Amino acid sequence: MAARTAEIRRDTLETQVRVSLNLDGGGEARLDTGVPFFEHMLDQVARHGLIDLDISCKGDLHIDAHHTVEDVGITFGQAVRAALGDKKGIRRYGHAYVPLDEALSRVVIDFSGRPGLEYFVEYPRARIGDFDVDLLREFFQGFVNHAGVTLHIDNLRGRNAHHVAETIFKAFGRAMRMAAEPDPRMQGVMPSTKGSL
Repeated sequence: MAARTAEIRRDTLETQVRVSLNLDGGGEARLDTGVPFFEHMLDQVARHGLIDLDISCKGDLHIDAHHTVEDVGITFGQAVRAALGDKKGIRRYGHAYVPLDEALSRVVIDFSGRPGLEYFVEYPRARIGDFDVDLLREFFQGFVNHAGVTLHIDNLRGRNAHHVAETIFKAFGRAMRMAAEPDPRMQGVMPSTKGSL
């Protein structure tokens, strides 16, 4: 199988983002966004998705973290789409339930070619440290729009906002890993009756 890697750069007046990834890596992460809690979440995606992930972003953090988080989501989505190529032979669908103490989340993904986000998460508080939890949805919206995936995220329970967020990102990494996996019974076959994704 050819290497499933990509490097994407996105430069705007608000952010300069670079994402390099290997979908068949070992879960190594190098992260430099200036937003520590966000980096902690991205590290969960790398480790649980077994994706080697190198992300740097210089953003307008003097305003807030919105553009940084959203634009990393956009660029990460573009890189995943590029690394997957034509998607022949992959499982296409993936899902994961992940607990962390009292919190439990479910993530289901379809590398469908159609962007769609269903996000049902209520955080117990508006901020985790100084991080605005509303930005997590913006990350996933940017990702689905540019990866061309259908993504369902449901937090089923949780009283600690950090635990809720962490279960979501761990489950996202595991669901992505499952969906992107080569299916030995589908070698060279497009996992769609339409013939393309």
